[in-house]
Amino acid sequence: MNPETIIALATLPQDLREALAADYTLVGRDDPGAAGARIAVTSGMAGADAATMAALPGLRLITSMGVGLDRIDLAAARARGIAVSHTPDELTEDVADFAIGLLYACARRVAEADRFVRAGRWSQGRMSPGTSLHRKRAGIVGLGRIGAAIARRAEGIGMEVAWTGPRPKPEAPWPFLPDIPALAGWADALILATPGGPGTQHLVDAAVLEALGPRGFLVNIARGSVVEEGALLAALEGGRIAGAGLDVFASEPGLDPRFLALENVALAPHYASLTHETRAAIIGRMLRDIAAFRAGEPFFDAAA
Repeated sequence: MNPETIIALATLPQDLREALAADYTLVGRDDPGAAGARIAVTSGMAGADAATMAALPGLRLITSMGVGLDRIDLAAARARGIAVSHTPDELTEDVADFAIGLLYACARRVAEADRFVRAGRWSQGRMSPGTSLHRKRAGIVGLGRIGAAIARRAEGIGMEVAWTGPRPKPEAPWPFLPDIPALAGWADALILATPGGPGTQHLVDAAVLEALGPRGFLVNIARGSVVEEGALLAALEGGRIAGAGLDVFASEPGLDPRFLALENVALAPHYASLTHETRAAIIGRMLRDIAAFRAGEPFFDAAA
């Protein structure tokens, strides 16, 4: 019996390609056999739009590596009877770790200190002081799985935590503030963990950065679209905020070159979830969801 065909809608990492190829025939969307395939694999960044689904009439499952669904047209999938699975649980802890790592990197100037030593500048003098995080205030934007994990870590390193989101969560142990300007005004560090998409487009604008102020730090492990990048660059260049730790950008990987000239920014290549452990967990989840779909067994369908 011929193995089932799976369409790759994104450039897939080698480990995932190998895992899929072990049991299935993996093809590109324009390859022979793609039109009749039932299963497609994508990423949170590549997604799958309505036109893609229309061009693949045999499609019945889209499985995505990552938590974000903002680039997958769930309404179109629902209308066409296409199930959508993703990996919302597998990367929570590692992304939360990385958010705190970026906060240390910019507030305690870890990346800048590394550059300082490598450039031979230590023999010429000392770096100016960084900013302590103990007893500072962490404002979390979005208290989903990842936001709550960040909040626990921030509290664990001695920070006071508050948060904002679309609606209060009475069960949450941290105070809720009504909107992001209020949270930014309260916080020493504003950490973005909200989904992307039209509802959060440019949620952080010049007014929010002004409220965060010249001693405040911004950390973004959400989506580049959540921040108005022109306003962020102006705030960083003008000293209107103290610094930023950024794992995501409006245009990836071709980020605005002005970021590269800034010493008060720690930059990362959309790397927060990339650990050996999370990679294995994501691939395992995707393979299990594909197997469940083929066997007619239940699995989480985000389009249902």
